[in-house]
Formats: sequence, structure tokens, C-alpha cells
Amino acid sequence: MNAELALEHRARLHAVLADSARLAVTDVLRTGDASPTELGELLSMRSNLVAYHLRILEEADVITRVRSEADQRRVYIRLRPEALTALTLAPLLNTPRVVFVCTHNTARSQLAAALWEHHSPVPAASAGTHPGSRVHEGALTTARSHGLRIGSRTPAHVDDVLREGDLIVAVCDSAHEELPPARDRLHWSVPDPIRADTATAFEDAFTQISGHIERLAPTVRHQKRP
Repeated sequence: MNAELALEHRARLHAVLADSARLAVTDVLRTGDASPTELGELLSMRSNLVAYHLRILEEADVITRVRSEADQRRVYIRLRPEALTALTLAPLLNTPRVVFVCTHNTARSQLAAALWEHHSPVPAASAGTHPGSRVHEGALTTARSHGLRIGSRTPAHVDDVLREGDLIVAVCDSAHEELPPARDRLHWSVPDPIRADTATAFEDAFTQISGHIERLAPTVRHQKRP
């Protein structure tokens, strides 16, 4: 993109985000994905207005839509990474610990916790809604290729891990849809690499998680437990 086109794109983006409702939507999506219904609940916005603002944001290439792996009828809205550089940072989050949750705690949540420790001093843990018996070999291999070690981590149930004040980040659709509703929980719609069970699938999941963490980590501050 040449300088003139880049300038026009920035101007269009700023015009789109000049609306307070659309800016509020992007603030929510900066740290996680959300369905249109969830956006409406979080922002106290009627469904027709949510649909209207999402259409404008999509036409401006600010957001994209992904279908839930767990419930094919459900769609999640995701902020396009290339649009983030022009957006305002989300408010700071204070938490004693970040807990990444997926279904089996054998791949995505394990990779996320290991990655987080390389980006933030805030403690991290991982858990599953239906934990498996061991970490998947594909996750171990991917972690090693990026200089991370997760071999000593054992899958655990979310009820045995969570403590009051933890910031919960669901890194899969199934866990997000199964956990009790919570306004302060984040959700990243990362496809399950174990379904494909290929090196590319695990690398793609790692890349998505890494991008989310790079955006979230600067906004999270450590808060001591009471």
C-alpha cells in the first residue's frame, strides 16, 4: 500500500471509530473475541444496533467473523490484528493471576500459560473444563520449537485451579460456552489443533495465541490477593 492509500485507509478508520458505540465495541474486542449477543449484553446495546455497527466495522476491515467450533450456529467477532495499531489501548486490568482455560488443558491453554510467562510478570496458570490425562505431544513439540517448556505441567480441572480474583481467559469456544457467564472473562476463539493433529495446526494456534498475548499483556497489572 503506497503512502496516499495508507493515509486514506487511516482516515477512513478514524472516521469509523469516531462513533462512540463502535469505539466501545473495539475496546471490548481488543482483549478477546465476543459474539454479537455478548457484545450487546456487555455494552447494553440493542441487537439491531450491534448488527448495524458490526456491519460498518466489517466494511472498514476492522473486524472479522469466525464460526464457533462448539456450536456452529454461533458466530464470534474478532478484531483484525492489522487494525489494532490505530486503536486506543484498553483500560488496565488488575489481577493476582491469569488462568487460561480450554476443554482438555492439553494444548491451547498450556501453550498460552507458557507464552504468558515470557511476556508478563503476572503469574499464570492453565486448566480444563474436561481435563485430559497428559499434554498433547503436538503442543510439547511446538513449545520446544519456540524455546518454551511445558512438559512438567499436568492437566487440571478448572474447579481445582481457579481462585478468587483470577482473570480467566477461555482460549476455546467450548470452554467459553460451558463456563458460567461472567462479564470480566476474556475469550479467544482459537481452533483446536488436536482435531487436525498437524504441525501446521499447532503452529497456527500458537501464532494466534501469541498475538492475543502480545496485545493483552501490556494492559494487565499484578494485584496482590487480599
